[in-house]
Amino acid sequence: MSQADPVPVPAPEALNASDSNGTEALNATAKFVATPEGTALAYGSLVFMALLPIFFGALRSVTCSKSKNAADMPETITSRDAARFPIIASCTLFGLYLFFKMFSQEYINLLLSVYFFVLGVLALSHTMSPFMCRMFPESLPNKQYQLLFTQGAGEAKEEILNYEFDTKNLVCLLISSVVGVWYLLKKHWIANNLFGLAFALNGVELLHLNNVSTGCILLGGLFIYDVFWVFGTNVMVTVAKSFEAPIKLVFPQDLLEKGLGASNFAMLGLGDIVIPGIFIALLLRFDVSLKKNSRTYFYASFLAYIFGLGLTIFVMHTFKHAQPALLYLVPACVGFPVIVALIKGELTEMFRYEETSPEDAKKEESSEPEKKDQ
Repeated sequence: MSQADPVPVPAPEALNASDSNGTEALNATAKFVATPEGTALAYGSLVFMALLPIFFGALRSVTCSKSKNAADMPETITSRDAARFPIIASCTLFGLYLFFKMFSQEYINLLLSVYFFVLGVLALSHTMSPFMCRMFPESLPNKQYQLLFTQGAGEAKEEILNYEFDTKNLVCLLISSVVGVWYLLKKHWIANNLFGLAFALNGVELLHLNNVSTGCILLGGLFIYDVFWVFGTNVMVTVAKSFEAPIKLVFPQDLLEKGLGASNFAMLGLGDIVIPGIFIALLLRFDVSLKKNSRTYFYASFLAYIFGLGLTIFVMHTFKHAQPALLYLVPACVGFPVIVALIKGELTEMFRYEETSPEDAKKEESSEPEKKDQ
């Protein structure tokens, strides 16, 4: 777990206790001492919330990979992208650190709040869409709309934006906007978590690794990134204290004492959910490709994630120090499925599994008629 990272998919963040501004509270001078019940409730809730976007995002990623709707098509991460990601994340993190050192924190966070308001509304609306389709009354008309933005005229006309939506989407957008205004005005932890869960679920659903080797490169690189920025410098901690945005899930340790107005938070970075989550989702799609009507690798990696996150919390409380969660999550999430594949004799098959990007799939489909003609 690290302390901040790039958008729109934030990198890992430290699991720790913090006050309402995100500052650490697990130290000798902390005024508030969490009760065992409050601590157990906070970290149990964080683990539960982390599992939701991974589980449902992985399920939705299977449907997403088969979608022909341009708006729902996944973004495929290649091995080159995976190798560059830790470098880009490090540059982004250090850039934010310099910004907070050079400029007023108030104005930077104002810009970030507006930015994440827009992203959060769109992400939450997309997350709610499948549920709204089931709940929307059939008696109400569901009108279709299209937002088309072009450049030029005649034969030179170029399509820049073509977005199709309906009444259900508008209702989702309205509800999401209400949550967004609540977050902007109050910065309430529940609104923060609604946006955070939406970001995480969308990340797991829409970011696809093309194969297991790419996943190992990405997880290995961010493993080093996380350990270095948490243990090697104070950059991560400084940015996390200054950065006010829904890039983490939080839960108050003083909820039992203060109710919804509680202000002493335990937190979990979205990167510690999304990064392992997209690897777990890949293994679910691999399970589906085997056509054996089993989800062995998905469940193995899902249990590995629970084990790794639990181990992170245990070590953090033992040594009273923020921990880089990927230090524990990466070996668990990669190691467990590899051991299962070795036992089942499917290791080679697992590493040979390859997903094609939507663009490549379209090219293959268009080339098939040409081959038949020849």
